[in-house]
Amino acid sequence: METSRNPRRRTLLALAAVTATLSLAATACGGDAAGEAKSADGKAKVTVLRSNGAIFEPLYIAEQQGYFKDAGLDVTIKAGAQDTSQNAPSVLNGEAQFAMTDSSGFLKSAAQDMPLRIVTGLQSATTKTAPTDGLLVKKSSSIESFSDLEGKTVGISALGGTIQFICEYLVQQDGGDPKKVKFVALPTTSLTDAATSGKTDAIFSFGPFYAAARESGLRTIGNGMNDLPGMVQGVLFSSQKYLASNGDTAKKFIDAVAKAITYANENPSAVKAIDKKYTQVPAAYIDKHDTNYYDKNLDTTVMRTVITKMHEFDLLDKEPKDSAIYWDQAPTSGGE
Repeated sequence: METSRNPRRRTLLALAAVTATLSLAATACGGDAAGEAKSADGKAKVTVLRSNGAIFEPLYIAEQQGYFKDAGLDVTIKAGAQDTSQNAPSVLNGEAQFAMTDSSGFLKSAAQDMPLRIVTGLQSATTKTAPTDGLLVKKSSSIESFSDLEGKTVGISALGGTIQFICEYLVQQDGGDPKKVKFVALPTTSLTDAATSGKTDAIFSFGPFYAAARESGLRTIGNGMNDLPGMVQGVLFSSQKYLASNGDTAKKFIDAVAKAITYANENPSAVKAIDKKYTQVPAAYIDKHDTNYYDKNLDTTVMRTVITKMHEFDLLDKEPKDSAIYWDQAPTSGGE
């Protein structure tokens, strides 16, 4: 079990190690990470690293529906690192042209001036669907609101990321002091037991684990990330070098993904078929529950709120500018 109120130092050390690795990789590759390979029939070859959990479904839909092929792309989809922030080295050294991560993971890289840019969103918090994540406590708990978390221990899957941010943000919005909340990192599969056994006072869970926790008798508080509509949850990013040399291909790629996002929202059965094939979630659960709502749009106003608050909460070393975050052709709205 990992406990921390300020995981920033550990994050900076990890990013420093990644940066050093990238420098060596670039040297080994002769610095040529932006060249565009072609398939035998002349299509631009693209490799994209997906997450191991969720939100990757539009990638497979774009493949299945022929959107990539119609755009003149030969796309290979591969499972990336378990911690998606670790996909950056593969993108920067040219092993992959695009990769998935969450917003907080990307922002930590941007704060360290890594030459990466978000090219499109995949999912954002929304009131259009019921919560699929959130704070949970025992039915007998005295905790009735986020401000009641002061002096309490909250179990989360990882320190310093999106989940810790949304907990601290909602505590503050409810009039509480986020600095008075203790967070502990636990395996996602152990979160429900931590709450029911009293090991923690509350947990913040997500996906099938959130649903299972509710079904086990835990009580929900608030609406999870949906209480900050527009907060970007999943993105695709690329390297500045690749985008500068292959902008046309990158635009074709994100346009194909956009078509797939529309298809996914209109055809939940296609999403469920992908989940049954590529996730470890039981088929019965997939059939029973609604699918995600996907969104390509990047709300830069809400993202700026996230950046400002993450920095205030000591989850981000500095506040990167929009120009250090988004590709100039990414589907953004709002602004600084």
